Amino acid sequence: MGNTERASCLAEPKLWDRLFHYLVGPEDAAFSFAQRLARENGWSLTQAERVILEYKRFCYLAVTARHPVTPSDAVDQVWHLHLTYTRDYWERFCPEILGRALHHDPTSGGPQEQQRYFEQYAETLKSYEQAFGTPPADLWPDAARRLNDDPRARRVHPREYLIIPRRALWWIVAMGAAALLVWMMIQGS
Repeated sequence: MGNTERASCLAEPKLWDRLFHYLVGPEDAAFSFAQRLARENGWSLTQAERVILEYKRFCYLAVTARHPVTPSDAVDQVWHLHLTYTRDYWERFCPEILGRALHHDPTSGGPQEQQRYFEQYAETLKSYEQAFGTPPADLWPDAARRLNDDPRARRVHPREYLIIPRRALWWIVAMGAAALLVWMMIQGS
């Protein structure tokens, strides 16, 4: 179902309508929220807009689910950036769109917290499916990946680091070894 079709099936269609039409940040900004999000995460503008829609869905669940919710990593990137737009977030988004405050509560760490967030995320995925259908797997991975693999990721600036996919590493090593062998052969002649 499309977003507007699905809204009539939701428990709070007016909330979803407000969220769906909400534009994060100042409307007259020369560099939009979506553009900033794309730049800061190395995403295309289309990808940033997809994740913003998922953020809106997450916020809907945060208000309507009868349990605490946990965002995917991509959705959390939108939330973190939105929180930096403090006037928009606290003076417009929370009171006018959500009708309540939505605080970001990171984990305090430890095995019990990891288990709690694992369960919360799994519940979030279930609530998402009930409200919006199957979540896109590229933006909402399963709980094991979200809470075991994603936290190991590091955000790096591509101007400061050379990023090589693991699958290409063997080829680079083989080419380097071949070049070294040729150089040694030339030196030996």
